[in-house]
Amino acid sequence: MPKDSLNEREFELINIIGGQLGANQRDLSKQLDISLGMTNLLVRRLVGKGYIRIRQLNKKKTEYILTPKGFTEKYLKSVHYTLKTIRSIGLIRKQLNIIIQRLYHEGERVFLILGNSDLAELVEMSLRQPQWVGVQFKRVEHIPDKPEGIVFICREQMDAPQSSADCYVDLIKELANQKNNAFEDRISNKNIKETAQR
Repeated sequence: MPKDSLNEREFELINIIGGQLGANQRDLSKQLDISLGMTNLLVRRLVGKGYIRIRQLNKKKTEYILTPKGFTEKYLKSVHYTLKTIRSIGLIRKQLNIIIQRLYHEGERVFLILGNSDLAELVEMSLRQPQWVGVQFKRVEHIPDKPEGIVFICREQMDAPQSSADCYVDLIKELANQKNNAFEDRISNKNIKETAQR
């Protein structure tokens, strides 16, 4: 890592300092959930790198201010994080479409979305796409005893009833399995290529 680059803790501290004026080191250490000594070390390191400036207001009060270099770094990291998040959402939507397509080709047209999470929002957006002709969906708060259609579980740590497990899709587990399968396929393909080259 280059001398001038920021680690996660330093970036977190820059975000806190950039978001609130007048925080003292005790407040910063509580927000970062680290010791006061470690906070002091991080502050001094950021001053040394030119990301923040310290201004003594009086004997007991100190102000931490982002420098132009600190603002620039905060902005660039925020943009990078936002773009990474958007790419991740795109990948999740693509995986959701694969799941929906499989069920659609099996003849499923009625879907219940269990949960009010961001994942539930993505499922709803995916189901609204025009290629899913005749699809009906609605949100539900509880697992129905006898669901009419497929229930997409969009909540963490919620198991589908065993009685009619084929009516339920735990999307969090399903998406994780797809990601693991894709990773295993890449490793397998890499091993095949390496073996062929020998």
